[in-house]
Amino acid sequence: MKTQTFIQECKAELEKVQWPTREEVVSSTIVVLITVAVFSIFLSISDMFFVNLLKWFWSLGA
Repeated sequence: MKTQTFIQECKAELEKVQWPTREEVVSSTIVVLITVAVFSIFLSISDMFFVNLLKWFWSLGA
């Protein structure tokens, strides 16, 4: 396949794509950021809990 033909076909396919609006991108970004924040908090709390649990188990053996 010639390079020129390939580029023309790629351009034709990209014209068919329905790109998101600015509002859709902003709202999706906000949802992602909130989700990341919630999971980060959850994982931090879980990590602190398990660290303290392990410390407690280790203190039983001492």
